[in-house]
Amino acid sequence: MSDVQQRIDEMVKGHRVMLFMKGSAQFPMCGFSGRAVQILKACGVNDLHTFNVLEDPDVRQGIKDYAQWPTIPQLYVGGEFVGGSDIMMEMYESGELQQLLAKA
Repeated sequence: MSDVQQRIDEMVKGHRVMLFMKGSAQFPMCGFSGRAVQILKACGVNDLHTFNVLEDPDVRQGIKDYAQWPTIPQLYVGGEFVGGSDIMMEMYESGELQQLLAKA
């Protein structure tokens, strides 16, 4: 595992809810990242940890390799990859995301 993959692994496993995004929860830098934050707020998540991939090109590429997922944002709950904003929205609308967050 490379240094970048190790750093990502520690972030993913070190936080119950981890979102790799463009910008921050307070200032999202793209619509998809903003939507991801809004969905998590709507689920009542108050322990959200975020990482701004725009500040670290190695993590920006590394996170895509880590999950074998080409886009950002990426949500991890309880150390497991959940998906991007489209999957988050589908799961939120069906109630699956709320259940997953409640269990983690």
